[in-house]
Amino acid sequence: MADLEVDSAHQENLKLSKMKKKVLRKQIKAQRTLMRHEGIECISHTTQNLVVANGGLGNGVSRHQLLRLVEECGLVEALLMPPNKPYSFVKYGTTEEAKKAYDALNGKELILEDTSHTVILYVNFVRKVHWEDIMPTNLPPGLKVVDELVSPEEETMMLESINWTGDEVIQNAQKSLKHRRVEHFGYEFRYDNNNVDKDKPLPGGIPEICNMLLEKCLRQGYIKHKPDQLTVNQYEPGQGIPPHIDTHSAFEDEILSLSLGAEIVMDFKHPDGCTVAVMLPRRSLLVMAGESRYLWSHGITPRKFDIVQASEGQKVGTITADTGDLTLNKRGTRTSFTFRKVRRSPCNCTYPSVCDSQQDQQKERTPMFTGNETVAAKLEQEYVHKVYEEIAVHFSSTRHSPWPKIVEFLRALPEGSIVADVGCGNGKYLGINKGLHMVGCDRSKNLVDICGEKECEAFVCDALSVPIRSGSCDACISIAVIHHFSTAERRLATLRELARLLRPGGKALIYVWAMEQEYNNQKSKYLKEKKAKKGKEKEIDTGVTQRPVSDQTPDNSTQDLTVSDGVLNDFEDKGSIAKQVINSSLPVHTNRTSFHSQDLLVPWHFKGGTKKKEESITTLQLPSGSNKLQELSPVFHRYYHVFCEGELEAACKTLDGIRIQRSYYDQGNWCVVLERQ
Repeated sequence: MADLEVDSAHQENLKLSKMKKKVLRKQIKAQRTLMRHEGIECISHTTQNLVVANGGLGNGVSRHQLLRLVEECGLVEALLMPPNKPYSFVKYGTTEEAKKAYDALNGKELILEDTSHTVILYVNFVRKVHWEDIMPTNLPPGLKVVDELVSPEEETMMLESINWTGDEVIQNAQKSLKHRRVEHFGYEFRYDNNNVDKDKPLPGGIPEICNMLLEKCLRQGYIKHKPDQLTVNQYEPGQGIPPHIDTHSAFEDEILSLSLGAEIVMDFKHPDGCTVAVMLPRRSLLVMAGESRYLWSHGITPRKFDIVQASEGQKVGTITADTGDLTLNKRGTRTSFTFRKVRRSPCNCTYPSVCDSQQDQQKERTPMFTGNETVAAKLEQEYVHKVYEEIAVHFSSTRHSPWPKIVEFLRALPEGSIVADVGCGNGKYLGINKGLHMVGCDRSKNLVDICGEKECEAFVCDALSVPIRSGSCDACISIAVIHHFSTAERRLATLRELARLLRPGGKALIYVWAMEQEYNNQKSKYLKEKKAKKGKEKEIDTGVTQRPVSDQTPDNSTQDLTVSDGVLNDFEDKGSIAKQVINSSLPVHTNRTSFHSQDLLVPWHFKGGTKKKEESITTLQLPSGSNKLQELSPVFHRYYHVFCEGELEAACKTLDGIRIQRSYYDQGNWCVVLERQ
């Protein structure tokens, strides 16, 4: 009998030993994942600070539930829960309390509140927890939230006033909206074109109880004009709204949204990538006017829980990124009353880049170049590759200061990351972060030689075929490269090549020149920059950008049309295929002006490739337009395809296994950050 008891105890010890080993393996895996994907370094010795893997807002753990658990082990000085991340940080008052939590919580199974799902926590020590005082985020300009606009009794009356016709399929609705309960008043909102039929008003108009509400809003000064169209939507928990801007030509300035039945978080996004999460409490009115209505997109992310402020008094307005004050809020069934006023004349807002009325009136653009592969390759050889070989030294002398957001991207990568700069030029980004293993490549041998002179690793290759093993890079950058490819197919092929290099979780940053050089009512640096003065001091790269200098800026002088024509005539004498294409479809751009065509030639005024040439140009007194000046300072033409808004994103969305993590506008460029899934 005693032998059986000993054997049973032995088996139990073996079982416990296996469980401990399994927890240890998972714990080590969590360490590596945090380091590789988030740059969070775990350590082996005891500190007051812990990182809790699987215990974050991103995988359904609320602040209340996690705080209750970690407080069982000691005094918690701080609990930081980053938004949308599957981990949290805990700071204890003493190292003894942190060690107690480390022992108690490792491998602990946690049943998530309001669900039947479970997660297993894995805890590691970290040196310190970064605490930042988060400033309150401002609402988008023109946006306001009016809390408690209606009473609970009025809310009940408004909800009961809707005579739902059932969950029938709306004939013109998009597939993603078919299962939403919807009613229209005044005019039917058409989901297929985000518009209304202005000549076919619905009988009955807006319900009287809603008219009374609108009169109240007019009296209180919340709105300037009384709407004549109402759409009522009922959303079940978990449903969302795709990001969109209400059609400019369809509706006047103010768009109103009354939230009944439940609160919701609505996401607003500026074209430059800035996002603001706004809490809309139950019975509150959202008023979108001006910039918030015309320029910012708005939508609701489909999910069961929203990330909200945990503290009282923070239930209205923006949701900050304060990791010390975020928790989860379970969604309920929400009914929105959206009021609009139908527009009777074209929109003339100050946001032409996103205004359909003004886009229809814009000058017709030259069609995109659609040559075949042979013609495209010849065109790029003549007007990209050969040009950069000729201007490499002068080009490099104008490329010193890195762009801040590109620097930010590179410095945010975990130490030890392998990064490829495809189209590295003179290598100005190769030494930004000394903790990275960076390698550059470029089609121009002369630019690669300049990289070598800086002791940077770089080699010659085409962006269409990069000789790097698939899935071997933690990150890639492609700055001012893809717009030099002359067909949509070749541009897409370069994107596929970047995606091929990335490992799962790897990221790529891409910049291309934008058609829209005046955006959000502001001119780009390219349009504003004036002719450089003689004797202007050169900038020195200190590693920190003093002012952004566009990688797309063609040169620092004005265009000389006489010289341009002469150079074109020289190319014509060659009888190249590329020249025939130029004659038929590609205009020569005037520097420092807006673009009127997507496919064009941009002049580069060459200032000499050697010191001897530079000295001769600055010392000789030559009359303007003389043949000698043309000989010393010729004009080369580079082919560009400038991208319209949304064009780069649309191409990226066709890539397999890739998601767009972020897109934005930066000083005359469209930019995306891609992630390999």
